[in-house]
Amino acid sequence: MARRIDVTGAGGVRLAAWEFGDPVKTGPGAALDPAADPVHQGRPGVLLLHGLMGRASHWASTARWLSERHRAVALDQRGHGQSAKPPAGAYTRDAYVEDAEAALEQLALAPAVLIGHAMGALTAWQLAAKRPDLVRGLVICDMRASALGAASQREWADWFDAWPVPFATLADVRKWFGEDDPWVERPSPARGEFYAEVMQESSDGWRPVFEPAQMLTSRETWVYDAHWEELAQVRCPTLVVRGLDGELGRAEAQEMVRVLPLGEYADVADAGHLVFYDQPAAWRAVVEPFLDGVLAV
Repeated sequence: MARRIDVTGAGGVRLAAWEFGDPVKTGPGAALDPAADPVHQGRPGVLLLHGLMGRASHWASTARWLSERHRAVALDQRGHGQSAKPPAGAYTRDAYVEDAEAALEQLALAPAVLIGHAMGALTAWQLAAKRPDLVRGLVICDMRASALGAASQREWADWFDAWPVPFATLADVRKWFGEDDPWVERPSPARGEFYAEVMQESSDGWRPVFEPAQMLTSRETWVYDAHWEELAQVRCPTLVVRGLDGELGRAEAQEMVRVLPLGEYADVADAGHLVFYDQPAAWRAVVEPFLDGVLAV
């Protein structure tokens, strides 16, 4: 099961965190402090950070197997999922990092392993560089350290404009993102399901739970800059994972591993950008041994 825990992020923004695993005990004498609850005693913490347009529920499969041995919590980041969606000016790199920092501290997860996908991975390594005392290990999933540039931002703006919203049905959402989207090179049912999960029904059809303009604002805070310097400041064991058909190329991934003081590399065949969603079993096969090694240190 999953239970929601509210977290207060940077600037007082309300964030929804989702804990996967055994239910917390209730009734007289039950612990209200997550750190004091007997369910959590001795279980190392893991914070899962989704990418741009994602949501905590995308991590459900990963979080369920993690919860067998860890306290796994996934965060709906600001502007996403069931977290608050503040004005455009609130979507800075510092705000995202401070939100994750607040989640670790308020949920008593630290020192934790951070597992991040895309934008969430950048947030994770920026936090690991800033607060090494909070992070014992790091998994970077398909996120580039190089600057992507203005052309990339324009492509994303054009892509959002191409969405045929509102979608009449969820089946239409799955078909467009899984087959008809011009960015799709070959049919991808997993991609269709991924985007169906970030839609909500409105009076005229299905629309995203986020504001595309806010997503562009969030993205522009990192696409124009490279992030190698912060990567080099990460001192904990770090696994860089890429899908062979994803956005992170092999050469750049291996350079990231070289720059990281304690970097490791893994790739997942038959996976695109949504590695953990495309190939959940293969994803687990590369991540779980890494986590075992981190915990053995």
